[in-house]
Amino acid sequence: MRDAKLTDHAEPAAAPEAQPDPSNAAPNLERDNAELKDKLLRALADMENLRRRTEKEVADARLYGTSALARDMLGFADNLRRAVDNIPRELRESSETVRTLLEGIELTERDFLTRLARHKIKKIEALGAKFDPHLHESLFEVPDDSVPNGTVVKVVEDGYTIGERVLRPAKVGVSRGAAKSATP
Repeated sequence: MRDAKLTDHAEPAAAPEAQPDPSNAAPNLERDNAELKDKLLRALADMENLRRRTEKEVADARLYGTSALARDMLGFADNLRRAVDNIPRELRESSETVRTLLEGIELTERDFLTRLARHKIKKIEALGAKFDPHLHESLFEVPDDSVPNGTVVKVVEDGYTIGERVLRPAKVGVSRGAAKSATP
């Protein structure tokens, strides 16, 4: 009796699957193929963009990763220059010992600046240049009619760049007087 109940409640036989019409399959396959090709090309382009962006980020990290240390070391270069500049001329010329000491300090300064240059850290040549707020920090104006208005006439503290970025702006005095020059 149990077997009879199973057969009574058995589901009806499934209808055989309809075979797709071969004339409709080709356009559908072409459309699917075009969509997959588009997705593949987009994925490849995204991967190429990611590779380029990653290469740039790695290069930037190599170049700019030492910025904080370099900025701190600029004080060392400034102090070497101040040491040389603050020795009176008379003392320089009167003592062989002082002259030798100054030569050693200047040699150390040049060596240090050369080492900075190896890491793409360069001094901003500000004196005589047109004031650029991206490279210079103006501390004061100097009345001077002999140079065009907005020209750097005094450098208080040298500025430096690292790669294409400003590591420290040059602190400068800017002329105020003659009309602006026509040439940049």
